[in-house]
Parts: sequence; C-alpha cells; structure tokens
Amino acid sequence: MNRLLSTLLFLTLSGSLAAQQPRTPDSKVKAGELAPELAFPNPDGDTISLKELNKGRYVLIDFWASWCGPCRRANPALVNFYETYKDRKFKGAKKGFAILSVSLDRNKEAWLKAIEADKLSWPYHMSDLKSWASDAAAVYGVRQIPQVFLVDPGGKVIGNYFFSAEAEAVLKELALPQKKERSGFLFFKRKS
Repeated sequence: MNRLLSTLLFLTLSGSLAAQQPRTPDSKVKAGELAPELAFPNPDGDTISLKELNKGRYVLIDFWASWCGPCRRANPALVNFYETYKDRKFKGAKKGFAILSVSLDRNKEAWLKAIEADKLSWPYHMSDLKSWASDAAAVYGVRQIPQVFLVDPGGKVIGNYFFSAEAEAVLKELALPQKKERSGFLFFKRKS
C-alpha cells in the first residue's frame, strides 16, 4: 500500500513539475519588446546591423554554433524555412523576410565550414567569436541554443522559440496569399 501511495505521489508531482516548465526559452528579451540592436562582424569582417536589416522586413534571429549538435540537426529545417519564405510577401513588410544567424562560435574556420556544409545560403551571418561570452547572447539573455527570435518590421519581438519550426506557424499567418502561376503553354485541338 505504501509503495502504491509513493508511486501515485511521485507521478502527481512529476506531472505538476512538467506542467510548470516554460514553453518558450528563458531570455531577457520578451514578446512585445523592442529587439535590442545587434551589430557584429559578418564572415568578411564587415559589421552588419539588425536595425538596418530589419527595416521593412520580418527577421528571424537564429542563435546557433557550429559545435552545437542540436543546432546542426535543426539547420536543414531552417534552410527549408528560408527557401519557403525568402521570396514571399508579408503584411506590413515591404521587404519581406530574412534570417540573421548569430553564431556563438569561437573558431572562425569552424563557423565558416558549418555555414557551407549546412548550406546556410542567406547573406546575413554574424559573430563576435566569443562563444558563450558573446555580447549578442548576453544582450538577449540566450543561455541555450538553438534559440530564435521573430522580429516584426517595426523592430518588436513577436516571439522567442527553441526552433525555427515554432516560429513558422506565426510567419505563415503573416504571409500574403501567393498568386498562382499560369502556364505559358496554350493547347490547341488539332483538326483531323
């Protein structure tokens, strides 16, 4: 009887603890707040800025690293996400959508190899090469990766997610309907 009560108590406590787990990553930046500025070097050494990139477009900020197994396993879905939405039109976003990848790498060579190997074809990549001491991670309060933030064209954070797939449902709702392409071929019935 004591064993049964102990098991029931354990299951009850386990269930209530699981229910208390956050459904979004813990970070300093919350939905509805203005996204803090990010301005760091790209692979060529030129500084790129979230503020400039964000003008007129939705931006998915992706925190990741070449040494992060879950990040690397999530990258094929992120590439698919980009290919699906890069040319789409969105409500209130004249320039559409972009991904800004923020690497928590320390080794530039490893970072660049991972970009190439994982086919991260978008042009916006940045890193201060400080790993977990990254200024970008500190500003956003990123303590685990992968982690993504979806930012609207006005610079406000829409949401904070563990993976890009979680942000896709939101972006899908913001996308305008696509025009159906018409075939350029005309078919005529041949007279016999």
